[in-house]
Amino acid sequence: MRKEKRIVVSKDNKTPFHNNVDFCIGTGRMGLALTQEYQEQLKLVQEQIGFRHIRGHGLFCDDMAIYHEYEQDGVRKAEYNYTYLDRVMDFYRSVGLRPFLELGFMPGKLARGTQTIFYWKGNTTPPRDYKLWCEMVQNLLRHLMDRYGADEVVTWPVEVWNEPNLCGFWENADMQEYFRLFHEAFHAVKEVDCRFRVGGPAVCGGTDEVWIRAFMEYCSEKKLAVDFVTRHHYTIEQPVREGHYDYVKLMKPEDGFDNLKTSRDIIDSFEVYKDLPIHITEFNTSYTPKSVIHDTNLNAAFIAHQLSRLGDGNESYSYWTFGDVFEEQGVPFTPFHGGFGLVADGCIPKPTFWTFVFYKKLQESAGTCVYRDDNMVVLRKPDGSYLGVGWNPVEFGAGEEQSITLSLAAGDGVYSLLTETVDEETCNPLKVWHDLGEPANPSDGQTKLLRQAAQPFVQTCRVACAAAEVEITLLLKRNAVVYFELRKCGIQSDRGYDYERAVGGNDGE
Repeated sequence: MRKEKRIVVSKDNKTPFHNNVDFCIGTGRMGLALTQEYQEQLKLVQEQIGFRHIRGHGLFCDDMAIYHEYEQDGVRKAEYNYTYLDRVMDFYRSVGLRPFLELGFMPGKLARGTQTIFYWKGNTTPPRDYKLWCEMVQNLLRHLMDRYGADEVVTWPVEVWNEPNLCGFWENADMQEYFRLFHEAFHAVKEVDCRFRVGGPAVCGGTDEVWIRAFMEYCSEKKLAVDFVTRHHYTIEQPVREGHYDYVKLMKPEDGFDNLKTSRDIIDSFEVYKDLPIHITEFNTSYTPKSVIHDTNLNAAFIAHQLSRLGDGNESYSYWTFGDVFEEQGVPFTPFHGGFGLVADGCIPKPTFWTFVFYKKLQESAGTCVYRDDNMVVLRKPDGSYLGVGWNPVEFGAGEEQSITLSLAAGDGVYSLLTETVDEETCNPLKVWHDLGEPANPSDGQTKLLRQAAQPFVQTCRVACAAAEVEITLLLKRNAVVYFELRKCGIQSDRGYDYERAVGGNDGE
């Protein structure tokens, strides 16, 4: 069954659209940045999309080897090792990224307890000595400022911890203990340089409203001039586990947007914090790294809708994550395992990768949004050309297509229409992998084939303007994301060249 829709865009159309798609991207723990595959995937993402910040866990975990202690004259003293940190930061800077610094987790020797999380055992307990915690944070910031320049490093946002409202990420989900951690860290960072922007509480799901309200109350009571608020945003119901994998059902998008609005409303209810920036420092469909939906075209289409609205009330939104070099629940068994990333093992772009490429093109266009709904965003550039993105997420079994006809105000002439299509038929490396027998360790030839199958389908045609408008039709098949550009384009042929004769085989006689 095909739905048909007609959209008329007049020369005076204008509608709000806040596209901050490239502000930040998520990553697995920082120590993974030392590996070759991680670096190759991030280079691909930066070449094609180009994010500005990167945020992930593990800055102070033991595999980064920053915090050490030694004993001298019976006194235990701290010392710091930035060998790995410098390698990671140098690499990030080489690909055009600034860190969005997350302060966590706790070094083993500084930790009060032994609770850890994930395969890589990040310690999630408070510090045994807050003075040592603050000194560690300050020493790290000063080192970064010495290496990269104070004026540069103070532009890197600082977030205190990750998801303290979940007991796995913060011992007992102890709210008051987290507020102490935040308070101590806030003053420690500002003491180094008051220009640093510091925020929290980086909460996720379930108790987010309770925590954000309590966080704002605490900051208000203590007169903390917090610079921004952070939270996470996932859009699934409870997963069902089968073997290594999680199967999920998506929430209604409106329910998720309504939940985000509660954060905005809570913050704005405090006059001193009204309009304080909100950074969504993690978002995706599923919150588990083995959710098969992440590899699908459905994920790409659903995220396209999210990107069209996440800027409504939020300063930024960071997709979790750029790549599948990720080990929270162990080393993956196969290249397509439901990992969070935009890129699968072997540098294979997933369909959602192209959703971000398309939105980055919108951002770079300097266009004005002239239309936005639940399936389409359209921008008009100053020169009168148009570009946009359409999407059609379909739950399994529905099988509907959408045909969208756009009537666009335009000047006389002939226009060139370019479309790039990502759907289950044209850009679906997951299906190709399945048809190849789901190899756990694809050969070089199979990996090359999967990369070839992971490219959008490009089409072009020429369209004439009639009665001061150009009419185009976009077919959005099941779980499609389609990007289009329409621009005035005359023909300036070289002397003696005739395209019609060239393709028609006409020798001129």
